[in-house]
Formats: sequence, structure tokens, C-alpha cells
Amino acid sequence: MSRALTGKTALVAGGTRGAGRGIAAELGAAGATVYVTGRSTRSQRSEMGRPETIEDTAELVTAAGGEGIAVRADHLDPGQVAALVRRIDAERGRLDVLVNDVWGSDHLFQFGKPLWEQSLEDGLRMFRLALDTHAITSHHALPLLIREPGGLVVEMTDGTAEYNAKYRAECGYFYDIVKNAVIRMALAQAAEIAPSGATAVALTPGWLRSEAMLEHFGVTEATWRDGAAKDPHFAMSESPAFAGRAVAALAADPDRARWNGQALSSGGLAQVYGFTDTDGSRPDMWRYLVEVVDAGRPADVTGYR
Repeated sequence: MSRALTGKTALVAGGTRGAGRGIAAELGAAGATVYVTGRSTRSQRSEMGRPETIEDTAELVTAAGGEGIAVRADHLDPGQVAALVRRIDAERGRLDVLVNDVWGSDHLFQFGKPLWEQSLEDGLRMFRLALDTHAITSHHALPLLIREPGGLVVEMTDGTAEYNAKYRAECGYFYDIVKNAVIRMALAQAAEIAPSGATAVALTPGWLRSEAMLEHFGVTEATWRDGAAKDPHFAMSESPAFAGRAVAALAADPDRARWNGQALSSGGLAQVYGFTDTDGSRPDMWRYLVEVVDAGRPADVTGYR
């Protein structure tokens, strides 16, 4: 897949950190030009208050072999998104890959609380950040993406359609709805853009070793295995690069339309395309969750990565 996306243009909306950063970098490694957007820059942080910036991500894209272009954009502002798409059109004349990864809501949800005990203000803000942003971005970007056949839309979510079919009570009302709605967004776009020769999917990583998750476990990407001392199931976690390689593989696949409308996982696609995580393994977290974690079995990654 090396350099398979040379000449292609991608927009990673919400590429500041986590999966978005990993996706942007791997698209760059495949040769793409990647516009990286978000609200956190070296001169201004978003409400999340974290140090990662879009400039950092863009530099990673370029270092990987692509061209990274950082553009500060609040995807809740239709005017800013419209201006972003006009810029991409003016500078590149095409959009081949759209990744809707805007989230920004880690600070807004609480585990294990029913709806009436959660903050309504925070929950509604989560809806705005995690759903409205995706709709606004696709509304403005899809006309450019479908101008030529072969475009790809990736809606980033948490959980496969099968796993999310049951109510995820531990995550709560707002989070459960958001992550299911994103899968539905992919399905809706799949139906609408297929006649133009484009493809839309939902994609979930497994247990993602985001910057915040590494901090929570007191480890780094180099020492992540030590996190299993705090939670043995952390041995199944995956780097952001794994989801990035999944998106790059989809974008490089001339037969990507076979996935149209489906909810996919990084672990599942690794079995099809043959890519690995940075440690050379292929963690299949969602199968592990069902067969090991939810079944109450002790942690054992044998046969799962």
C-alpha cells in the first residue's frame, strides 16, 4: 500500500489527537495530502484544554511522507466549514477522502449514571459536538467529494453495529445515542452518494491508546504494556496508527464500494487487508469484548491479537 494515495486529497475533520491524528499520519504515509482540522492550535486551545494541536498532526503527516496542512476550524460553524471546503477546492480541486472524526466530548460524559442523574447541559453539548459537526461537515464537503467517482467517507464511531445493538448502560444515554447515530449517518450517506460512485462507512477502533488514555494509565506509547498492571484487558489496546492503517487500506482499495453502508472495525479490516498495528499484531478488540470481557473470563489475549 506504500504511496498508494499519492495525488489524493483527504480531509480529517477532528484530527488534533487520538484516532484522528493516527488516521491523518497514516494517510500521509500512503502519500496523500491531508487537511487536518480542529480547534486546538499552538496559540489557542479548545474547551478540552489539552496540549495536542493540529499543527503537530500536520507535521506528522508531512514527516510520514505526505503533505500535512493544518486549518483551524470549528465544525459547529457552517461558515467556517464552507470556507474550508472552498479552500480545498481552490488549492487541490478535489476531495478523495473525508474522515468525520470530530468528538471533543471526553469531558462531558460519566460512566454508570442513568439519564436523570447526568448533566443535561453536558449531554446536549455532546450531541452538538459529536453529531452536528459531522452533519455540517458532510453537508459542505460531499459536493466536492462526489465531483469525481471513487470518493470515501469514513464516520468514526465507538463500537460495531452488532455490539451497539444492546444499550451500553455503562456509557450512558447520551454517549450510547451519539455512537449509534454516527453509524446511521454513515448508512444514510452511503445510500445518497453511491449513485455518484462514492462509498461511506462507519469505522470503530478498539481500545484506543489515545494521548488521554496513556496518561490515565501512567504510560507512554513505548511502555503501554505496563498499563496491563492496572487493567489486564489493556493488553488488547491498540495504537491510533491501527485505525489509520484501516482508513488508508479502504482508501487504496479500488473495490471499497463492497463495504458501502457498513459499520467496520480496525481489527476486522486488518484480517481482510493484512495490515498490523505498530507492534506487528492484529488486535480484534470487539470479538475479545464479547468472548472474554463480557463473558467474565480472565484477561488472555491469546488468539485475539
